[in-house]
Amino acid sequence: MEKKIIKAFSDSAAVKDKFVKSHLSLISEVSAMIAETFNEGNKLFLFGNGGSACDASHIAAEFVNRFKKERPGLPAIALNTDIAVLTSIANDYDYSDIFARQLKTLSAPGDLALAISTSGNSKNILKAVDVAKKKGLKTIAFTGLKGTKFAAKCDYAFIVPSEDTPRVQEVHITLGHVICQIVEEILFESPREAASSRG
Repeated sequence: MEKKIIKAFSDSAAVKDKFVKSHLSLISEVSAMIAETFNEGNKLFLFGNGGSACDASHIAAEFVNRFKKERPGLPAIALNTDIAVLTSIANDYDYSDIFARQLKTLSAPGDLALAISTSGNSKNILKAVDVAKKKGLKTIAFTGLKGTKFAAKCDYAFIVPSEDTPRVQEVHITLGHVICQIVEEILFESPREAASSRG
């Protein structure tokens, strides 16, 4: 039993280490893009299913409230949180439309769409990405090795080097936290803090 516990933690750490080494520059690039999006008064839309829905809500909350710094809220919206909207769209149209219809209604050019899908096969995610691109939004994918086709549809793709759903999701939420931290530092770090961080 203890060996299995240790192995789970070791595997998680190994996947994270491999991921950051292959995605370091992309994390910096996307963090800067999100910061610029907020700075220009535009919004970040996030969405996913199941555990990925929780990650979308979690990341949105870190932006709207705060992550580490006392600062103004940032306009991030998780599209999987409004039960009335989700169920009405699923009931009146189709479950595959639950995110796409919201993006058609709420988004504008200059906004960003962050789609989270471990498998990359969810119809509602793929349809929403298509709508986002048609509306002029830049699209960001969080996925795993099974989601390469989904990743190819997006402008920026973070592909976790694993097919194990728990390991993929563990990297996704760590990635979300790191992006929140970097965005905060870009937008709200004081000159003194910046000088200190440079050593």
